[in-house]
Amino acid sequence: MSTQPTILVTGAAGQLGQLVLRALLDTTPATRIHALVRSEHAAASVAALGVQVRIGDYTQPRSLDAAFEGIERALLISSNDLGHRVAQHTNVIEAAKRAGVGLLAYTSLLHADISPLGLAGDHRQTEAALRASGVPFVLLRNGWYTENYTAGIPAALAHSALFGSAGAGRISSAARADYAAAAAAVLTATDAQAGRIYELAGDRSFTLAQFAAELSAQTHKSIAYNNLPESEFKAALLAAGLPEPVAALLSDSDKGAADDALFDDKGELRALIGRPTTPFDETMAAALAS
Repeated sequence: MSTQPTILVTGAAGQLGQLVLRALLDTTPATRIHALVRSEHAAASVAALGVQVRIGDYTQPRSLDAAFEGIERALLISSNDLGHRVAQHTNVIEAAKRAGVGLLAYTSLLHADISPLGLAGDHRQTEAALRASGVPFVLLRNGWYTENYTAGIPAALAHSALFGSAGAGRISSAARADYAAAAAAVLTATDAQAGRIYELAGDRSFTLAQFAAELSAQTHKSIAYNNLPESEFKAALLAAGLPEPVAALLSDSDKGAADDALFDDKGELRALIGRPTTPFDETMAAALAS
């Protein structure tokens, strides 16, 4: 019998979840890895990896009880259901407690305890629920994904400008795969992880003006950074078709970034994954090539 723990990754069909599964497979037999997805349809995206698929929904506690059966370690990937995710996270935490899970890792937000970002509120409440639950937990306080910015490259190229309201704030982003590698490292660690808090961010920081300059260099086009007041940036996002909650989240996050809320230079992500984090220009180049 394998001495490796049984691991459950929630939100496994999402972008981060699938990367975590792939990272786990580098060191862990597929028979020990379980992927939680919401439906049979979603299961198709992870079943090909050979991992064990379980159906469960953050909003349906009974389905979570079945999903957590026999699980020793789990990763709670934060929900993207703005306005409801604290309740959803609490359902997962309570299911993990009922199942006697030995370690529950949670993808929180960089410096969630002191972050001015509105997004941090849900993470603080979830962290409080973890502490109150009695379940052994570890916090993966993730910084921004570089992909959050590369997703906006087509619009920047179309308008010859990158819009935002982050001013000269420094952003210590890393590739989504870097954060996935960190989660896998914690879930498979042989040393005690319960109670640890990891502030995870990229090695190399940049301002949005520097991001625009790099985009200009890689595309041989002149892309300016146009810094807007938060309200105007939100209006631009709404005009581009984003839902109001998403536009509000992004504009508020940029406002926080202007005060270095997304900056960190402690190198904890690099130390955890055992290699340098992916530079933003490499993630940009990959996005342009795709």
